[in-house]
Amino acid sequence: MQNVSYSMVLSTILLLGGCASLEKHNVAKTIILEPEAAETRVLANFDLVGRISVKTSNDGFSGGIRWQHRNHFHHLLMLSPIGQVVAQIEQNDQGIQLITSDQKVYYATSIEDLTEQVFGWRLPITGLEYWIMGRANPLIIAEIDMDHNDRVIAIRQDGWEITYLDYFSRAVLDHNEAKIAPRIIELNYPNLKLKLVIDNWKNIN
Repeated sequence: MQNVSYSMVLSTILLLGGCASLEKHNVAKTIILEPEAAETRVLANFDLVGRISVKTSNDGFSGGIRWQHRNHFHHLLMLSPIGQVVAQIEQNDQGIQLITSDQKVYYATSIEDLTEQVFGWRLPITGLEYWIMGRANPLIIAEIDMDHNDRVIAIRQDGWEITYLDYFSRAVLDHNEAKIAPRIIELNYPNLKLKLVIDNWKNIN
């Protein structure tokens, strides 16, 4: 299937968020997490609004994102810098589909495959649904850097390096416990860099 290219100016998003408040030299310890049983795969449900930038060796994208996550189902809107819907991604009991702004519909067996098919880059949703909360996917081995306050600075998992550049000053609920949630996250994979700036986060039932 021919890729849909959404080349846009990247500088707007890449400069958002100001200076990083967490640095790699603040690493106090590194831990290794071994894979756990599938029954431990429990996630918070959330509604997230933010901005995303993507840079590949050949292309790029920048704009807004609206992500509703509920029980491993996803509803995502990818938005242009001026707020127009570029694509709608839906994963539910009926399957996984992506609808573009010109109403073309694409199907795949995973959101990762679907975004690669349409955009030319993979959105690592299976890991990101954990990384967004500063946690590693419990089903895959992970290496985690932490600071002196046991706050996660970076996660290396499944070929990705996830760096936490800033956290919210207020706590959100994760499994009925208060937790400081990441605000700016950078994800690096060979020939692919994503940056996510979270503007608003709300846990939902």
